[in-house]
Amino acid sequence: MTAPPFAVSDPLAHGVGNGYTTGTFASAGRPPISPTTPSHTSVKRNLSGSGDSLDDGDECKKIRPGVKRACNECRQQKLRCDVVQVPVYKPCHRCKRLKLDCKIDTTFKRVGKRSRNMEMEKEIHELRRQLATQQSSSTAPSPSVKAPPSEAASPTISSIPSQLDHYITTEQAGNSLLDLRSGIDGASQMRSPNRQTRQPRRLGGITLTPDQVDDLFERFFTLFHPFMPLLDPSITPDAYFDMSQLLPWIIISVAARHYPPDPNLLPSLSAPISVLLWATLADVPQNYVVVKALCILCTWPLPISSTSSDPTFMLSGLMMQIAMQIGLHRPSHAQDFARFKEDLREEELRDRVRTWVACNMISQRVATGYGQPPSTVYDWALVPSASSGTSYQLPEEVEIRLSIERFCNKVTRSFYTNKMDPMGLVSDEQRGIMSDFLAHDFAEIECKLRPNTSAITILYLRAAGLHFRLSAFFDSPESQDYRSHISSLWQSTTSFLECVFDLDTARGLLLHASNYILQMIIAAGFTLLKLLNSFFADSVKLGYGRDLFLKTIKAIRTISVATNDLPSRLAEVLAQLWKSGGSGLRAGHGHGKSLENSLQLKVRCRMSMSLVYDSVWRWREEFQAKERGNLETAVENPTNPDSNVESSASSTVDTALPSEGLLGDGFGTVSNSFFGEANNEVFDPLSWMLDGYTDFPYEM
Repeated sequence: MTAPPFAVSDPLAHGVGNGYTTGTFASAGRPPISPTTPSHTSVKRNLSGSGDSLDDGDECKKIRPGVKRACNECRQQKLRCDVVQVPVYKPCHRCKRLKLDCKIDTTFKRVGKRSRNMEMEKEIHELRRQLATQQSSSTAPSPSVKAPPSEAASPTISSIPSQLDHYITTEQAGNSLLDLRSGIDGASQMRSPNRQTRQPRRLGGITLTPDQVDDLFERFFTLFHPFMPLLDPSITPDAYFDMSQLLPWIIISVAARHYPPDPNLLPSLSAPISVLLWATLADVPQNYVVVKALCILCTWPLPISSTSSDPTFMLSGLMMQIAMQIGLHRPSHAQDFARFKEDLREEELRDRVRTWVACNMISQRVATGYGQPPSTVYDWALVPSASSGTSYQLPEEVEIRLSIERFCNKVTRSFYTNKMDPMGLVSDEQRGIMSDFLAHDFAEIECKLRPNTSAITILYLRAAGLHFRLSAFFDSPESQDYRSHISSLWQSTTSFLECVFDLDTARGLLLHASNYILQMIIAAGFTLLKLLNSFFADSVKLGYGRDLFLKTIKAIRTISVATNDLPSRLAEVLAQLWKSGGSGLRAGHGHGKSLENSLQLKVRCRMSMSLVYDSVWRWREEFQAKERGNLETAVENPTNPDSNVESSASSTVDTALPSEGLLGDGFGTVSNSFFGEANNEVFDPLSWMLDGYTDFPYEM
C-alpha cells in the first residue's frame, strides 16, 4: 500500500513557539508533528521497508563516531595516518616502516621549521666555505670556526675544542657540518669514545664545553645543593637542558660563584642570564621547571651593587604566583589547572609537593631578609597527615626546615602586622606576651633536632632565632622586659655567628652560603655594632664581642662574589662605622648616653631588618653627606676595622669622629638634613630604596 504524501516543514526554519511547525498533510486529518515525532528520514526508511536505501548512508554519516587523531609524527608532516587506537593500540604503517615512536599526545603541537631551516642552511653554507678554506691551508689542524657576525639570530659558534681531534677526523667533522639534520649545533658536536654525542652549551657570547658543564653541575650539587635540596642530582646536565634552558644556566651561574678555573665566569654570565630570564618569564603559560629555576635564583641571586636593581623580592612573588597558577598548591589535583587531564605518577606527585614546599620556604626567607611581608601559603598541602599518603610525607630534614620557616612567618605576623598602627608594630604589652609564646615555639623546634641533624639546618634555626629577637629594638626602654629582651638578642646574635664560623671551619661552606644567610650575617654584624656602642656594652665581654665583629666583616667580604657588589659595600660601611665608634674600645664608657635613647631606631618599617637600614642611614649622614669618604674608593682599598692596625683606606675614614650620632645617641645629635633631599644623590651607590623621602610621614 502506498503511503499518502506529506510534507514537514524544517524545524529550524522558524524561531517561534517551541521550535517546531505544524506540517501540512495532503491526506485528511493528520495531526501536527510533535517534538517526539520521528524525522522524515526515519519515516521514509520505515515506509520503504528496505535497509539498503541511500537514506541509510545519510543516517550512518550522522551517527558515525568522531574522527580519530593522527599520531604525532604524521601530524608533524601533515600526512594521512592509519593508526588504530581502540580496542588495541596499533602503530601506523609509516611509523613502523621508519621505525619511529608512534604515539598520540593530546598536548602535541606542530613545530614550524621553515625559518629554522633557513637559518641552518645559511649557517651550513658559511661553515662549508670556512671549512674549505681551512682544509686548503697547511696550518692549524684544529681550525677556529666562527659564525657570520651579521646573523644575530643564530648563536655564536666559537672555536671547536681541541679535544675534538682525538675523537673524529677532519672528514667526519666536515660531514657533520654539512648535515642539515644536525641543526645549528652540528658543527660543534663532540663524540666521546662510547659514541655518545655531546654538545657545547652557548649563551650569549659564552661557550662551555661538555666537561666544563659537567664540572659546574657537580660543583653545584656538592657545595650549594645542601642549602636548598630541591633538584635531583641523578639527572644529567643534558637532561636538564632538555627540560628548560633557564634552569641549567641558573645552576651554572650558581656554581660559577668563586669558581677557581674561571673567576670571571659569573660576571660574564650575569647579563645573558638576565636576558634569558625575562624572555622566559614573558612566555605564558609557564611550567613548574621555571618555578624551580626561580627557586634557585632567589636563593643565590646574580651579583648586584645596589638594592634598587635587585629583583629578588619581585621574582619570589612571581615564583609563588606561577606555582599557584599551575596548581602546585594542589598537587593531587593538577588537572584542575590544566587544559587536559593529568595522571601523575607517584614520583611526579612527590616532586610537585616538594617543589611547593621549597617555594614557601624560599619566599619566607626572601621576605625575612628584605624586611618585607611574606607571600607564603601554609595550607593543607604543607601539613601532611596520616591520610595524605606517602607522596605528601617529607624527609625529616626538609620537615624541620619547613617548621623553622613557619616559625619565622609567625614571628613576622605577630610583631609587624598590626593593622591599627601606621608602621604595623604591636604595642609593648602585646610584644611581651607574644615573645613568651614564640620562645616556647622556638624551644619545641629545638627539641626536634637530632644528633644527625645537618649543620646547615641548625644554622637556619639560629637565623630564625635572630629574626625573632631583633624585635627587641622596637621595645620601649620603659617596658618591664626591656633588658631581658636585649640580653636574649645578644645571645641569639652570638649563637648565630658562632654557628656560621663553625660551619665554615668544619666544612668550608661559608663561600657557598645562600643570600638569606648572608643577609642574616649582615644583620648580626649591625647588631653587634649597635650593642657594643650602647649602655649594654658594660654587661658583656668586649673582647669577645670585638673578635666576633671582626670575623663578621671578614665573613661578609669572603662571601662577596664580585668587585664592588653589595656585600663588599656593606662590609665597608660596617668597618667605617666601627672605627668611627672607637672600634669597641671606648663604647659604653663616659659618653653620657641615656638608657632611653641608645638603642632606638628611626627606620622602623622594615621589620627585623630595620636595624640594617637604620644604620646605613646613619652612616650616610656622617660620611657621605659630610664628604668624609667615598664608598667606591674605600671598597677598592677596604677599611681595616681593627683599630690596632693602620687601615689601608685611612684617608677615607675619620677615626676621630665621635660615636654620638652614629650608633644611637637618640635623635638629638642627628642633623636636620638627615632625611634631606640633598643627600639622595651621594647616597645612590647603596640605593636602599629610601631615596626621595624628605621625611617620615609619622611621628616617633
